[in-house]
Amino acid sequence: MDLVTGWTGRTACALQAALRMSNETFAEHLGIAVRTVSGWHKKPTLVPKSEMQQLLDTALEQASPPVNARFAQLVNNAADAGPADPPVDDQAAADAELRLSTDPNIGAALEWLDEHAGWAPGTSRRDVASRLAQLDVRELQGRASRRGRVDQRSVAQVLGKYYGERTASHGRYAARYGSDTEAETSILTSADWLDLECPLIASHDRLKVTSSTDADMPLDDDAAGRAAQRLAETLAMGTRLVDMPLYRLLGADVSPGSIRGSVGVTRFVEYAVTMDLLEGELIDAIAAGADSAHEALPLRDKYLPDIATVVDVSSRLCAGGPLALCAIARPASPFRGEADYVLLVQERSGHVLNAARRLAVIPKGFHQPMTDLRVDAQVGATLRREMEEELFGREDIDNTFGDQRTADPMHPSRLSEPMRWLMENPSGLRMECTGFGLNLLSGNFEFPSLIVIDDEEFWSRYGGQVEANWESAGLHQYSSLDGDLLGELVRDVAWSNEGLFALLQGLRRLGQIGGERVSLPPIEWEVR
Repeated sequence: MDLVTGWTGRTACALQAALRMSNETFAEHLGIAVRTVSGWHKKPTLVPKSEMQQLLDTALEQASPPVNARFAQLVNNAADAGPADPPVDDQAAADAELRLSTDPNIGAALEWLDEHAGWAPGTSRRDVASRLAQLDVRELQGRASRRGRVDQRSVAQVLGKYYGERTASHGRYAARYGSDTEAETSILTSADWLDLECPLIASHDRLKVTSSTDADMPLDDDAAGRAAQRLAETLAMGTRLVDMPLYRLLGADVSPGSIRGSVGVTRFVEYAVTMDLLEGELIDAIAAGADSAHEALPLRDKYLPDIATVVDVSSRLCAGGPLALCAIARPASPFRGEADYVLLVQERSGHVLNAARRLAVIPKGFHQPMTDLRVDAQVGATLRREMEEELFGREDIDNTFGDQRTADPMHPSRLSEPMRWLMENPSGLRMECTGFGLNLLSGNFEFPSLIVIDDEEFWSRYGGQVEANWESAGLHQYSSLDGDLLGELVRDVAWSNEGLFALLQGLRRLGQIGGERVSLPPIEWEVR
């Protein structure tokens, strides 16, 4: 076949599909990084650099006749739409079909679904392909817009109706900010789980790994169908899905100054097609009618029907992780004013699986191992990794871009310059867990935390390098001296429930330890 005139990400991916190679195999075949191949999938109109185009030319020249025929068919199908770019729906369908054929993470999810639904191998692939062909991307985009109009307070109120009154030990987290602002959340907690003031260092942060087996979650026909639908929609919308290892909580024993408990290791795809469906089901029900939303939630009835099930984490799949309010000391400025802390708040991207398009503190991440199951089980290990990834630009530790082949990704020699500076000046960095809760929306465990960088030199040196990654659609800063503006932030209904939980607990603790850099009204919590 003639060489391609001007490769794009789409034609490069067409060659990958024709070769029937995974991202990893295609990258190895070309002698390039896996994240480069991942980038072509994410940006199909991207024009590869000239040296990349030469590698693609060579790969196409050396391909067998059947591969050339498949490639020509894929390219010609895309060209049928005419000289202009094909419509968005056609692009989405082409990219989705390509991922269904080549993405090893989708393949892993399909295998898991076949096994747990009791289907013959290949059944889920055919089911998902059929569903994908029937999906209307514009309708999915419309649904995403409707979901975005469901606010945090409505979610908390409907879950309050579903689960009823608090038990003797547990209730939903609520708080009063000053004299005129009240907030309630969907976070199930208790008085013993709040104001932990727990330093996130090894002597206090002591979750341990005890199991590496998946949760036992057989699927009936309805649950299997919903799982297949989730995969089809993931493909149609171009949402990232990576079959990474994930810690599941088996037991927690938290008290002031101490985090203890046990975790097992499961797979992200299991969570993505089971427990992670609860959020969308509830929000769709609220969008259809908030007054009756709590009455027809079949997946919730199956996976998380009552408070007893929520609390019994060892008998269900309970994923989750830490999220932290980040406060960085800034010197006084003739333009800005007195010395303060800058507080960072993110708007979550629409391409993340959970809390999409919601406000959240940053960093926020799933608790998961990288290379050391034991050490990575510490809550602080995930927060340090998320700081590197979400604030300091370390793409190589973002496992949605490819496999992790580094023996010690957080080795001092690999750290970003801002993180290396913090590790070399530990007295200027404080990381504390401020509470613990179980999110009624998703069943996830939440460790709200506070990261305080007390040394003003850090912001002077590195403030310009702090930049959110792809998981955020935007990043905002607030001053710890602006109590009124922070009050408006607390009242914003765009928050995720876990984000609001972490914000309030973080502000409460910062008010206790921040000295003259902080001017906030009293923040008092309540378990309802």
